[in-house]
Amino acid sequence: MDESRYLDLAKDALERVVAAFDDVELDDADIDTAGDVVTITLKGSKKVVLNTQRPTRQLWLAGAGRAWHFTYDEARARWLDDKGQGDELFGTLARLCGDAGVAPRFA
Repeated sequence: MDESRYLDLAKDALERVVAAFDDVELDDADIDTAGDVVTITLKGSKKVVLNTQRPTRQLWLAGAGRAWHFTYDEARARWLDDKGQGDELFGTLARLCGDAGVAPRFA
């Protein structure tokens, strides 16, 4: 994948994450964006961080003491973990938030 395609896909993914929290109460989740990093502070002070990794053309997600590296799968049109375990970016993020009692809506 070339740099331009990666940047477009990464930008779309980060925007989708931010938009998913539009209807979530501020007391339940606070979203902070800085460049290519989205930090989500969930109730109970739990943090989830999503950021780009341009050299590897991945998105990295960290939360609940774990980390995932997602690579865009063109054939499936999805961000999938690079360990081949079938984890998908938005599903993993929804699960992390759900464990904290927060339900973002990914369109």
